[in-house]
Amino acid sequence: MNILYAFLGSIVGTLVGVLPGIGPTSAIAILLPLTTILPPIPAIIMMAAIYYGAMYGGSTTAIVVNIPGEASSVPTAMDGYQLARQGRGGPALGIAAISSFVAGTLSLVGLTFFAPLLANVALAFGPPEYFALMFMALSLVISLSGKALLKGLIATALGLLVAMIGLDPLTGEARLTFGSVSLMAGINFISVIIGLFAIGEVLINVERAVAAIYENKIRDWLPTLEDLKHSWGAMWRSSIIGFFLGLLPGCSPAVTTFIAYDAEKKISKRSHLFGHGAIEGVAAAEGANNATCSGGFVPLFSFGIPSGPALAVLLGGFMMYGLQPGPMLFKENPDLVWTVIASMYLGNLILLILNLPLVGLWARIALIPFPILGPMIILFSVIGAYSVRFLMFDVWVALLFGILGYLMRKLGFPLAPMVLATVLAQMLETSLKQSLVLSSGSPLIFFTRPIAAAFMFLAIIMIVWGLWLQFSGRSAQLAADESD
Repeated sequence: MNILYAFLGSIVGTLVGVLPGIGPTSAIAILLPLTTILPPIPAIIMMAAIYYGAMYGGSTTAIVVNIPGEASSVPTAMDGYQLARQGRGGPALGIAAISSFVAGTLSLVGLTFFAPLLANVALAFGPPEYFALMFMALSLVISLSGKALLKGLIATALGLLVAMIGLDPLTGEARLTFGSVSLMAGINFISVIIGLFAIGEVLINVERAVAAIYENKIRDWLPTLEDLKHSWGAMWRSSIIGFFLGLLPGCSPAVTTFIAYDAEKKISKRSHLFGHGAIEGVAAAEGANNATCSGGFVPLFSFGIPSGPALAVLLGGFMMYGLQPGPMLFKENPDLVWTVIASMYLGNLILLILNLPLVGLWARIALIPFPILGPMIILFSVIGAYSVRFLMFDVWVALLFGILGYLMRKLGFPLAPMVLATVLAQMLETSLKQSLVLSSGSPLIFFTRPIAAAFMFLAIIMIVWGLWLQFSGRSAQLAADESD
């Protein structure tokens, strides 16, 4: 019976991931009333399966039609969609499923053997450490900007500005709302992502009058041995990054996927392919995505600390059964904890078995004539934007950012820095203000605490290294142009 509920949760999670905008948080919240009729073990197994199943499904639309329904799918779309346009959507989807399975399984091993021990890592992080980590993540915009550094920094500033609209996270004071009640709730970043990527891409393709995303015969349906060779290292590296960062409350898959993607880009011998169809980029993003999910269960089970919105709703499911996650959960309810963990091993296997046979079906979407597919993408984008908060305001935001995404593409502005800045902004600001309150306004707090100082110095090194690569590459290009 428990395996059946893991299977049902995996299917629902995959569907939730495929549909843009809905997300695992909404799906788990909708199913919370089941706690009144189901015993605790099968209900929590199903809700957990929805959470990690959505991470599998989220890659599908990101790769095939460039609709990242969650911020964590943006790095996947950067290379996956380019592979789909080259007729290699099948291998990209296959690698996404395999990397998700490998990362999910490896991180579950960490959850199984080291949960109480690793949970202490989360307790060592205060506001200064979180700010330093978010600052380090924000420094990735230099790498994500490619050759257009100034345009990337402008996109980053715009993303930070958009995230500031609404209420101050500490004081509750309205900012940049201009008297609008709708703006007081802030700009939902799912609407921003759907607009920038999905709607913006449709507008570009309409202008180009394309007949289909990929007009020729699809070359491959499944990954080749060469694809696996290029991706294997990315799978285990992203598993480690995603799992350990997933231990930190608030460090969501949306953050860890960017960090793992950028780390792989720096390590890879084929870094020039990133953003143009590097299959290891897909493997890194999807591996980190799923490893973060499993890592998030460590502080949830060990201390009752949810690392993100979906796990916060799942914590509510525990509470409705009168269960309090924490150190005593392993002693008082070992059957529940270990059954749920065992179901996650099976759930990962179920998701791999479910997703690999569907690779060919999803890849065929790229062959649908664009006059049919384009309006369908717009329709699903509108539904996805509306389904997050059930506000028409979010739909208008998505359409507005669709036009902005179109203009950014036309003018050569990178989209990823803007998305990363929008995702990081709130936690960056909150942890900065809390840290300055703790230190009576002194910024030295970021350099006097060992973990924070390590992240700050790492961020500085990454910024200097990124700038050096930018300007040395530009100098080499100028020298080549002069010799020509």
